[in-house]
Amino acid sequence: MAFIKTPVKGTRDFVPEDMALREYVLRVMKDTYQKFGFEIIATPCLEHIENLTNKQGGDNEKLIFKILKRGEKLDLENINNVDDLVDTGLRYDLTVPLSRFYANNMNELNSPFRSFQTGFVWRADRPQKGRFREFMQCDLDIFGEKTNLGEIELITAVITFLKKLNFQNFQIKINDRRILTKMIEYSLLPMEKTDDILISLDKLDKIGFEGVKEELLNNNYDKEKVENYLDLFAKDKSDICNFCQEFNMDEDIVNNLQEIIKTVTNLTNANLSFNPTLVRGMSYYTGPIFEITVEDLASSIGGGGRYDKMVEKYANISVPAVGFSVGFERLILLLKERGFIIPNNQEKIAYIIKEHNEEIYKKANNERKEGKIVKISYRNKNFKFQKEQLEKDGYKIIEW
Repeated sequence: MAFIKTPVKGTRDFVPEDMALREYVLRVMKDTYQKFGFEIIATPCLEHIENLTNKQGGDNEKLIFKILKRGEKLDLENINNVDDLVDTGLRYDLTVPLSRFYANNMNELNSPFRSFQTGFVWRADRPQKGRFREFMQCDLDIFGEKTNLGEIELITAVITFLKKLNFQNFQIKINDRRILTKMIEYSLLPMEKTDDILISLDKLDKIGFEGVKEELLNNNYDKEKVENYLDLFAKDKSDICNFCQEFNMDEDIVNNLQEIIKTVTNLTNANLSFNPTLVRGMSYYTGPIFEITVEDLASSIGGGGRYDKMVEKYANISVPAVGFSVGFERLILLLKERGFIIPNNQEKIAYIIKEHNEEIYKKANNERKEGKIVKISYRNKNFKFQKEQLEKDGYKIIEW
C-alpha cells in the first residue's frame, strides 16, 4: 500500500512561519484575557456521544466525527442502526465540553468563574476557502454571572485583544434569542418549531428573505403567518424599543440590550447595533447574542451569547453562563493577507561554522541566557541560499 503525502482533506500542516504567527496571536490573546481575570483550562478532544447529540448544537450535530466502539463493546452482530456502533465523538465546539467541565468541577472553582480555553475542534464539513474540518477555537466564558456584566466584560475583552493586532472599525451586531422567540409567537407560527424556524432565518445572509420564505413554506408553515413574521423584520431597527413595541417584548430584556450597547460603546468606541435577524446557529442560546466583524472581511470573526440552561443538562443546578468565541482561523487568514509582521525585540544571531568548535557552543549558551535567540549551523554547500533564508527570518549572520 502506497503512503499518501498530503494531509487528510480539510486538515493542514503548519510550516514554522505559520506556527510563529499562530503562537504570537495566542500569546497576545492569553495576555489580554488574563488581565480581565480569565483563567486557562483545557478539556479532552473526545466527548461521550450523548453529550454531543443532545439537540443543543443545531446543524453542527450533523457534522460530528463519530468514533467506533472498541473491543467487546463493538458488537457487530446486534446492530439496529449506525449509532449502535459508536460511543464517543470528536468535539465540534468548546462550549459543550466546557459546560460538562464546569458541572464536574464547580465546587473547586471561583464563582463567578471566568474561563479561557483554546483547542482544535472537528466538523465533517465540506472544505473550502477559510473552512476546514479541523480548526482552532478560542473561547471566553463566564459562569455564575446572571447580569449583563458578563456580556459587557466579554465583548470589551475581545475588542481589546483585536486592537492589539491593529484591527479597527469593529461592527458588532447584538440581539436576544427571547426577542426572536417572541416574534415567532406573535406571528402565530408553531412554537415547538422555533429551532427549525430560526435555522432557516440564520441562512438570511446567504439566501435572502425570499429564500427564507421559500424554505419556511416548503416546511408547510401557513403562508399568511410566514409573511406576517418576515414583515416584522422590515421595521426600523435603529430604536430597539420601537422595534419591539408591536409584539409587547418584555421591557427588561430591551433595557438590558440597550445597557450593553451603551456601556461597551462608551468603553471601546466600537460600533454596536441592534440586529433582529442575528440568530447564531446554536440552539443552546437563551438570551443576548452577538457577532463581531472587522474591515476587510464581510463575515464575522467571532460571536457568542448567553446559554443559561446548558449546565443544567449535566448537573441538577441552574447556572447562568455567557461566552464569546473568536474565529481564530479567519483572524490568521486576515493577518497573513495584510502582511502582518510579528513584533520581535529579541536579537537573533546565526553562527555558521565549518567544523566542530566547543567555544561557539559556550558562547551561544551564554547569549541565550541573556535572552538572545541563537542558532548554530554548519555551512551548507549552497551557502547563498542558506544565508538568504536566515536573513529572511531576521537572523544576523556570523561566520565562525
